[in-house]
Amino acid sequence: MKEVFFVKKGLVLEGGAMRGLFSAGVMDVMLEKGLRFDCIVGVSAGATFGCNYKSRQIGRTLRYNVKYCSDPRYGSFRSLLRTGDLYDVDFCYHQIPEKLDLFDEEAFQADPSAFFVVCTDCESGEPVYHQVKSGMGEDLEWIRASASMPLVSRVVEVAGKKLLDGGISDSIPLKFAQEQGCDRCVVVLTQPKGYVKKKSSLLGAMRLALRSYPKVVEAMARRHEMYNETLRRIWQQEELGRALVICPPEALPVSRSEKDPEKLRQAYRMGRQAAEEKLEELERFLA
Repeated sequence: MKEVFFVKKGLVLEGGAMRGLFSAGVMDVMLEKGLRFDCIVGVSAGATFGCNYKSRQIGRTLRYNVKYCSDPRYGSFRSLLRTGDLYDVDFCYHQIPEKLDLFDEEAFQADPSAFFVVCTDCESGEPVYHQVKSGMGEDLEWIRASASMPLVSRVVEVAGKKLLDGGISDSIPLKFAQEQGCDRCVVVLTQPKGYVKKKSSLLGAMRLALRSYPKVVEAMARRHEMYNETLRRIWQQEELGRALVICPPEALPVSRSEKDPEKLRQAYRMGRQAAEEKLEELERFLA
């Protein structure tokens, strides 16, 4: 009798603010094809948008981003000046999911996938991984923390920790997914193959704004090195058959806080096309 091995499958979602619309297109194609994962790990926009994969809400990410992208509460310097956050916390993390475009908490909890978000601990500069079980309540604070970009967001305090954007310390958490036992991981990147991250030009401003958290500043100073090393490891893992990477063919036509709905739709369509082109390979890889 042939021996059968259980393969644990992971989905790893990079951040990138509105570049995450590319990931949304990829995820919607995979949802439409019924592709399921045992573990999903999202960072920043990968966390805020990735929760819709577990709740199986096809089209939701594109819908509310296009609808509210021009709203001053949804990513504007007006919001930053008035609230201390580029993205108004009440509007983005309460009014939208609770009233304006309902997040399906029941479906999220019913889905068996484990969903993790990555944050950065301000005191240590190290990544913190949190399993999101309901998608609402305190879990929203963890999701918000994962997407709280330095300089344009307040530090988020939750569970006795002070947190910021997970991309500072672990931008593409393939290693974490593998440590959860995932034998095969689909990695969705929001930069094209060959992209090389450069040292941040905002380190001086960060040293001033985050002077109470020197470890975060240290992590930001070496972030480009860690990111590029992680990319090298990801492509190596793909060669070994342990990862399958989906990334845009070229730089996406969106800024981090894009306000043009057509550009958002274009990034989404690019994600759909990239997933459709790899669909047969995806299905074989996850079989």
